[in-house]
Amino acid sequence: MGLVTPELGTFIWMFIAFASVFFLLKKFAWPSIVDAIEERNDSIKEALLSAESAKEEMAKLQANNERILQEARKEREGMLKEAKELGATLVSEAKQKATLEADKVIESARINIESEKSAALGEIKAQVALLSVEIAEKILRQQFADDQQQKDYFKKLMDEVKLN
Repeated sequence: MGLVTPELGTFIWMFIAFASVFFLLKKFAWPSIVDAIEERNDSIKEALLSAESAKEEMAKLQANNERILQEARKEREGMLKEAKELGATLVSEAKQKATLEADKVIESARINIESEKSAALGEIKAQVALLSVEIAEKILRQQFADDQQQKDYFKKLMDEVKLN
């Protein structure tokens, strides 16, 4: 008999050994292996769900961050606009105050100039009148060197004044 031909007894004993090992594995080892595989499967499912939840949470956080950034940009733009408007208002007010102050100074200078002009004109008129009287007096004295001419001229002036 050769090595390659199996005998019936060896075959039966191999079958019994295989069946008993299969039975023992099925009875004791197989449930533990299946439970471990199911537990591993459940933990993988939980990990996938947790990753999906984390991904959704990250998306929410990113959207929230974008919204906060948009609000911050709008607030910054509002503050810049308000600052520009305030600056423009302050410049405008300063220009108005400067214009009013300049107008006051100009008006005061104009009044002073008019006052000094009037005073100067009055003084010039007084000096012209005084000079005119002095010149007239000198001319009349020269023309009317004697008393009789002065009396005649005075009488003539008196007659003219009465006529008017």
